Amino acid sequence: MSMTKWTITIQVYRQKGEALPHYDEFKLEVDPDEYVLDGVERIWAFNDRTVCFRHACHHSTCGACGMRVNGVEKLTCITPIREVTQNGGKIKIEPLRNFPVISDLVVDMGSLYSNMERVGAQSVLPVTEAEIERPLRSWPKEDSQYIRLSDCIECGLCISACPISTTSETYLGPAVLAGAQQKGVRLDPNLLRLVDCEDGPWRCHSAFECTAVCPSFVDPARRIMLLRQQIVLERLTRLFRSEPKKMTVKEANR
Repeated sequence: MSMTKWTITIQVYRQKGEALPHYDEFKLEVDPDEYVLDGVERIWAFNDRTVCFRHACHHSTCGACGMRVNGVEKLTCITPIREVTQNGGKIKIEPLRNFPVISDLVVDMGSLYSNMERVGAQSVLPVTEAEIERPLRSWPKEDSQYIRLSDCIECGLCISACPISTTSETYLGPAVLAGAQQKGVRLDPNLLRLVDCEDGPWRCHSAFECTAVCPSFVDPARRIMLLRQQIVLERLTRLFRSEPKKMTVKEANR
């Protein structure tokens, strides 16, 4: 931590029940090397116990503390204060978009979790299939017995940043489509029927906003493009795999 102390103002989005949303401002003395979540916790501890927010692991594994910081989706537990403001400056903290607000900074992410379950997204993977390393690591064959947490932590940042999710409540969304690509439509006919629709990868406009905010190197935009390829390949495979129509004896003797 730095010996320097900054004085900053944090603007917190507030919304309770049917009351109109508004912002409350809190002036804090902080260490610029602290994280945004530290500031929110200090507000709750010393200024206003009614501020509602989520947090858990504090090291970017659980995805619970996703919020918008100065209009950009962030995991607040790994976002240093010095990266989003300066001494004497302000930080505006808002809930994620495209999810119903439950209270203040907490949103209802049930739709994300349900859709991830629908596509059979895997929470753990063999290490040989994990993509969290950059650059990708080559794993020895003997390591295939081990599993690790999947790269997607279901934080919802990609859905909040996605312009298509903003305009369509039925769009499956980047995290869900990335999970479908990871599983592979060729292995699951039901999955193919689920994602090969107007609310699937064909609605994506390739804005790459989802990839820009993803904290776990999932690269949802790339995976959506790969999912399109998987679907087209499976369509063609099924087309040419279909059995030719059997001729009748009369047709054969012509």
